[in-house]
Amino acid sequence: MLEKKIAGYSDEISVAPGERIRFMVSCEPGVDRYQADIVRLISGDRQPGGPGYRDELLATPVSGEYPGRTQETYCGSYAIVPHGPAFDGLGDLSLQATIFPTLPGLRRACLISKMDVAAGRGFALWTDPNDGLVLQLGDGAGGIREFALGQPLVAREWYLVSATFDAASGEVQLRQELLDSYARDTSSGEATHTSQGTAVVDCSASLLIAAASREEARGKPIGEMIFNGRIERPVVASRVLERTEIESLRSDAVPVALRSDICAAWDFAHAVETDDIIDISPNHAHGALVNLPIRAVRGSNWTGDELSFHHAPEQYAAIHFVDDSLYDCEWDVDFELEVPADTPSGLYAARLTAGDQEDHITFVVRPPRELSDRSDRAIAALALLIPTASYMAYGNSRGGIEAGNELLSNRLHVVAPEERYLNRHPEYGNSMYDNHNDGTGVCYSSRLRPLINIRPTHPWLWQLSADMHLVEWLEAQGIPFDVITDEDMHHDGVSLLERYACVMTGSHPEYYSTPMWDAVHAYTQRGGRLMYMGGNGFYWRVAYRDDKPGAMEMRRTEDGSRSWASEPGEYYMAFTGEYGGLWWRAGRTPQSLVGNGFIAQGFDHCSYFRRTDASHDPRAAFIFEGVEDEIIGDFGLIGGGAAGLELDSASRAYGTPPHALTVATSEQHTDAYIRVNEDIGHMLLSIGGQDDPQVHADMVFFETPRGGAVFSTGSIAWVSSLFHNNHDNDVSRITRNVLDRFLDPTAIA
Repeated sequence: MLEKKIAGYSDEISVAPGERIRFMVSCEPGVDRYQADIVRLISGDRQPGGPGYRDELLATPVSGEYPGRTQETYCGSYAIVPHGPAFDGLGDLSLQATIFPTLPGLRRACLISKMDVAAGRGFALWTDPNDGLVLQLGDGAGGIREFALGQPLVAREWYLVSATFDAASGEVQLRQELLDSYARDTSSGEATHTSQGTAVVDCSASLLIAAASREEARGKPIGEMIFNGRIERPVVASRVLERTEIESLRSDAVPVALRSDICAAWDFAHAVETDDIIDISPNHAHGALVNLPIRAVRGSNWTGDELSFHHAPEQYAAIHFVDDSLYDCEWDVDFELEVPADTPSGLYAARLTAGDQEDHITFVVRPPRELSDRSDRAIAALALLIPTASYMAYGNSRGGIEAGNELLSNRLHVVAPEERYLNRHPEYGNSMYDNHNDGTGVCYSSRLRPLINIRPTHPWLWQLSADMHLVEWLEAQGIPFDVITDEDMHHDGVSLLERYACVMTGSHPEYYSTPMWDAVHAYTQRGGRLMYMGGNGFYWRVAYRDDKPGAMEMRRTEDGSRSWASEPGEYYMAFTGEYGGLWWRAGRTPQSLVGNGFIAQGFDHCSYFRRTDASHDPRAAFIFEGVEDEIIGDFGLIGGGAAGLELDSASRAYGTPPHALTVATSEQHTDAYIRVNEDIGHMLLSIGGQDDPQVHADMVFFETPRGGAVFSTGSIAWVSSLFHNNHDNDVSRITRNVLDRFLDPTAIA
């Protein structure tokens, strides 16, 4: 099986005509040159019986050959503080921090460093698997002196650690003190050493927190030997501090008596919604975070009395650093495109080929940002809303390699070349379904990196590759449509949706920000027509930051079908301060928005729908025009049926509108389909598809104010049944019936 050797990403996911998009590419050895073209994507599924891959080449200046090269990615989170007057002339030295190591036995890791390694000047404070706290001091002649405490730290416990150096006497003191009290604690201790020879701690290098650096790239230090765990209130002082003074600096303001001696004291309780770290000393030696370490996490003094960092910021004065996080690969640009002014809205890709090698860097050309900019080109009546937030959440999921996907799917999992490529490149970061190396759940994602499984031809028909079935159907039906993204809707709000008579979602729009949810709700309440074409939508709440393009945050809080759970007290998102988790927990259920909501999932076989009595209601007559059979969708490219993977059902208790019609219901799901855990009070034996009557999908229709309406399929697999029998089937017919009526300007009463 061919090994994948080429991948890339773009700086934007959605661009309007006339705007510029840049592409970054990295090739493994053996790919010396590659061809790049811009194509409009039409179809993606290459499996036997599928519609096959089709695209349309655009004539752009991008087309041509480019030299292949390997571009380096530096992952791991840390903080950088530029050198400044606060650190000039250091002789005596004190360092301290409160720390919560999560992988102290893995390898040596750096807490605080300010070291010019080549010159042998500066200092660094480390944790060591065997020796616990270690202080390094430069000797001024290209060498480094090292002093160890000699007692290993215990994982997942809070410690106050400190190191002091007296330049006159050469004395070094190291302390690590467990903050909790245990009867047989052997990890706390202290050690005193005398430096044999000169130590020079004054240097002009940048100071790093949670990392060390031996070289620079792209104009900043490269973080190495990154600390896994939490750091709170790191301090650098220009004299030897007494033990009582060290304790006094753990929290609150810098004491007046110490202000002249403190170079910097960073209070991470400040500016939580940003990448800034704030020095509360008079020197204002502020710094910046790299690669999205986790903020709004519990500190050493968290009491549990408050659960929001806004209500008790002093209890959330820690940052959790990990060695495998990534925000932006920061690769050099290989080529860029200024989107021609006459480019129609659609789903596009930079198609990269080199012999048998291939990659698609997918992006959207959205309609013009302002209606006045569209000149004579009319906007389509239909918008396809691409769920890019969900793409980001699943991007680079490692479940096929590292997790129990075979238990989920109830079948053998074949590891594809894309997954093997991702396994060779852990530096490309994780999905929100993975855990960091220290076991912490991944609550941030970014699109500024190759997202290997978010490709139109990916063999795992999920997210984009599944949504290509819907794109192919729309193209085959000859229906004009614009394409917009979650990010577009997040920024533009309901005004973007209101351009269209009908908005159609993708197959799995699971992750929604508050502005996105508000936009969809306002659209349906103002007469818009919404076709929810999937399952498990509008489920998790996410947040974006305007100053951090391409990044997204999510917390997996008290319940929900989830691969990991947020720590207690860490349910509020650092980006916005909003309560995270399920939208249901915020009083906004999917059922209240689209009529049905997530009820069960299973990944072995897909089933079919059966029409209900409500399907014969005159209000639903247009849906089933030309449909003779009671059984709908007993076929499909995913699992052999239209009802499967993740299922949504109607529920008045959860907010399905009282006038909604459940026009079809799925049946005969296997026991691999399990009801969602937030819907179960106690775990029982009979929660599988063969025994639990709740395990089914509901197809729902209801009218909304001002002549609008909502149609919801209730199943991720629905769109992958559209192609069956060359689109001549009941799933395709129902979808076309609903779309034609929703595009009809006549009010739906």
